[in-house]
Amino acid sequence: MMGFNFRSMRAIYQRELYRALRTAFQSILAPVLTTSLYFIVFGAAIGGRMPDLGGVDYGAFIVPGLLLLTLLSESTSNASFGIYMPRFTGTIYELLSAPIGVAETLVGFVGAAATKSLILAAIILATATLFVDYSIAHPVLAVFYIMLVAASFSLFGFILGIWADSFEKLGIIPQLILLPLTFLGGTFYSIDMLPDPWRAAALFNPIVYLVSGLRWTFYGSADVPIEISFGLTLGFLAICVAIITFIFRTGWRLRA
Repeated sequence: MMGFNFRSMRAIYQRELYRALRTAFQSILAPVLTTSLYFIVFGAAIGGRMPDLGGVDYGAFIVPGLLLLTLLSESTSNASFGIYMPRFTGTIYELLSAPIGVAETLVGFVGAAATKSLILAAIILATATLFVDYSIAHPVLAVFYIMLVAASFSLFGFILGIWADSFEKLGIIPQLILLPLTFLGGTFYSIDMLPDPWRAAALFNPIVYLVSGLRWTFYGSADVPIEISFGLTLGFLAICVAIITFIFRTGWRLRA
């Protein structure tokens, strides 16, 4: 029985990571500049007129939401584009015919996408200190939760990159579904501020639980119990792993 091929995994991982470095402006600087504008507009301009939310200054309150906004979009887009391009150019067949297992392929592509997102998250947190004064109540849990979200949505992006058969489809879910749900998921506000029935309707938005979970690791309070947030995130991760396992076992959209 052949063991895990670290050399193959490292080759895929390094190639995908170097691709991000070659497009550093688009991959890193552009999201950081966008997030900085959010801090300027919402944190400085609007935040000064907003009351504290749960004892937290509004500028600091939106830090977890903005961080999650970037994590979701970048993890999904990096992983989806990373696997879509080999399919688009036809080099995916060379990868499938090589002595590389599913685990090595998955860790290489998804690991690189998640790493880029984590680097970006660290830069955004450092950038946030220039605009607001925030603290992290549970730093270890915050790091774990950020890694969990990055891995989950990198897996989701990997699935999206296999499903899409055109560049247009590659952007449908991130732009038309994921981004609106994130803005409506409590990124800039607490859902407790919403009147009924909108507050009840917001609980059907899965992004609410992600934002709430990350906000709890920062400030120790959230709109929904932290156990539910962690449980749903782990469940989403498990579903993505199951779908990818099915894809590689059947060759769906890989060998067609």
